[in-house]
Amino acid sequence: MHRVSQWWNSAASPAGNRARLPGRGRDTPISFDTNIPIILLGGRENTLAVARNLGERGIPVYVSGRAGCRAMRSRYCRGAFPVSARDVPNDYWRDLLLDHPKPALAGAVLISNCDESMAFIAGCGAELSQHYRVEQFRPDLRTAMLDKLQTLERARAAGVPTPNFWKIARPEDVLALRDEMRLPVMVKPLDSARFAEEFGRKLFIVENSLEEVADKVAFCQNRGHAVLVVEMIPGPDDLLSSYYTYRTPDGRFLYDYTKSIIRRWPVNRGGACYHQSQWLPETAEMGKRLFEAIGWQGLGNVEFKRDRRDGQLKIIEVNGRFTAAHRLVVEAGAPIDLAVYCHLTGQEFPAIQPCRQVMRMWYPYHDLLAFLELKRSGKITFGRWLSSLRGQRAVLPYLSWRDPLPWLENVIFGMARLALRPISSLRKAFAIQR
Repeated sequence: MHRVSQWWNSAASPAGNRARLPGRGRDTPISFDTNIPIILLGGRENTLAVARNLGERGIPVYVSGRAGCRAMRSRYCRGAFPVSARDVPNDYWRDLLLDHPKPALAGAVLISNCDESMAFIAGCGAELSQHYRVEQFRPDLRTAMLDKLQTLERARAAGVPTPNFWKIARPEDVLALRDEMRLPVMVKPLDSARFAEEFGRKLFIVENSLEEVADKVAFCQNRGHAVLVVEMIPGPDDLLSSYYTYRTPDGRFLYDYTKSIIRRWPVNRGGACYHQSQWLPETAEMGKRLFEAIGWQGLGNVEFKRDRRDGQLKIIEVNGRFTAAHRLVVEAGAPIDLAVYCHLTGQEFPAIQPCRQVMRMWYPYHDLLAFLELKRSGKITFGRWLSSLRGQRAVLPYLSWRDPLPWLENVIFGMARLALRPISSLRKAFAIQR
């Protein structure tokens, strides 16, 4: 029995209404069928941004995710199917979509917005495609890109520059690389989602000694996490950039979009807290080269970091989903979710031109923490930080005056986490800070 929450969608359009395409002016109508629903699985701010953008145009949006998926509270969400802490997401989604399907979801577009749901759809794609409009993708590649080692191996084989990396079977293997491995390095999990859920971080950075690298490898492996060691490309986080596209089975690219990062928190290893939408031709060319070489299909996002030592863009990771910066992408004039929806429902959609509008997305609290960390290391001043916040239009990932409940819920739960942080920090101190 699924728990379903219904939220009135006051912005929904009647069937067959004329939708308006963002970025072309509010008075320029484009006709397409909004009858076909869409199901969004998992995710956080990315799912909320998709739900708002498509729901605002009258498309019935349904969402299923964990408690942190604020899209389930959006006014644009027709039905929410929460995955409780007791549920195994894969089992829950199989029951929801295959074993006991809901009539309202029949024939819907199905989109995954997190690693768990990508793995679920990759494993059940053939069955799901009999009942839903499933994104076109190659399961082998989608699964491979969830593995950080395979991502780097396939990129290197495709001729795309990578940082140095080493597959580590035992901690002793690290010490055998003494003449080859240069610090600092990152100890990265092959399965990022499970690692982040347990440790609350994406990786470990080691700067002091190979013995410490071996120690971190042993610690991770003893907790059941397979890891690799990756060279840390030196330089600030503003050397990072990303390319977005959707590549069809016949090799067409539905759109090209690029953005960069201004700051992350924690610095050099955390999530982006200040993004910038801008057209970066070299990033787009490198992303296309990768996706064409490996035969990628479906949603694709690849992140690079420029290595100042040789001037090359080097691959960091690949995601087969809409990303946390999705609201920035849409607000900057690239409605890529609408393009994917129209493509999967067999409808024509105007080409999205490379987006040259500079716009930013800002996480105020995390960016303040990034500023404090950078200031402690002497890499920024208050004046420089303040000036970086001026002069460009910025959007926030959650706040929308037309749809305030997800933002309010996020603020309330965020404050609760802050209040409980001293307790949780004490619990994790002995496990992680070794």
